[in-house]
Amino acid sequence: MANFKELGVESYLIKALNDINITEPTEIQQKALPFLLEYNSDFVGQAQTGTGKTATFGIPIIQKNDATSPNVQALILAPTRELCQQISKQLFKMTKYTTNVYVQAVYGGEKIDLQIRALSRPTQIIVATPGRLIDLLDRKVVDLKGVNTVVLDEADEMLKMGFQKDVETILRQTHKNSFTWLFSATIPNELELIITNYLSEDAKRIQVNKQKNMNSGIEHQYFVCDPKQKFAYLTHFLKTQPNKTGIFFCRTKASAQFISDKLKESKHSVGVIHGDLEQREREKMMRMFKKGTFSFLVATDIAARGIDVEDLSFVVHYELPDDIENYTHRSGRTARAGKKGISIAFIESKEIKRIRKIEQELGIKFYQIK
Repeated sequence: MANFKELGVESYLIKALNDINITEPTEIQQKALPFLLEYNSDFVGQAQTGTGKTATFGIPIIQKNDATSPNVQALILAPTRELCQQISKQLFKMTKYTTNVYVQAVYGGEKIDLQIRALSRPTQIIVATPGRLIDLLDRKVVDLKGVNTVVLDEADEMLKMGFQKDVETILRQTHKNSFTWLFSATIPNELELIITNYLSEDAKRIQVNKQKNMNSGIEHQYFVCDPKQKFAYLTHFLKTQPNKTGIFFCRTKASAQFISDKLKESKHSVGVIHGDLEQREREKMMRMFKKGTFSFLVATDIAARGIDVEDLSFVVHYELPDDIENYTHRSGRTARAGKKGISIAFIESKEIKRIRKIEQELGIKFYQIK
């Protein structure tokens, strides 16, 4: 397996990557970096969360950046505020040994005036949710004329969340003067249409084997129980995890709030993140969880992609997600940076067939806990 130097990555970037424990290239990085570093061309990378996509597009963007120009040179679109924050933080860490490379995240849920003020400073890389970027373009405070790279990260999720019109509006302004890199776990028909309309016919395509995407450091478990007894078994599980931190995932906002309230009644320190909370509240919860104020966090899938916490011991699927991709996103929160972790699902007997389907799709093995 080639190392980052052999893939064409400069030493100052390798040093920054080492500082954040990125030492060996993942499969998507092995396959994509030589192309993205050498050529200015459209690109489609099919890979799931947890495969190292941020570094895959971040390394060539930073390495090709013209530090003498204060103009926006790269635009990264992501579906959620949390993912925007996560991407911008990682890119910031990757610029540790560079000079005059500035990254700014813009997203809904924060006062737009503050973001406009931030963008008045030299900014070469913008990370944005589509809706907020459209607002900024309408106010004529962002100039995309100098953009040479547009990244669509988790493009399928952007379409699912209703951003197709906004994405196409942005691509109409950029695709003729720049090249587009699209990363997505799946390529549905609507996304294939965008590729056809806005990317070149000879766009390079790379697909990472789905069955190699799941972190091997995660132990996947399931426990079959009656729905009425689920919370009791959950509290029993927590007794087997003393002094550990974990996240509980639910499908709905109501379930997340219910579990959070029940855990508090049981004297557990817990925070909750779901769509009914204002962005400021969600960010406060995340800061407190990362600082160790809470041992546990309850979240809906909207938060799965933006949670990056060190030493997370386990992930609990209090309810299985609606689709398999979200199982990958959820489980990928644990066993990071070479560590081990547990992903456990509390299910009804009728859901065993869904466990088998996840096993088949992702090439993993579940162990039943009795």
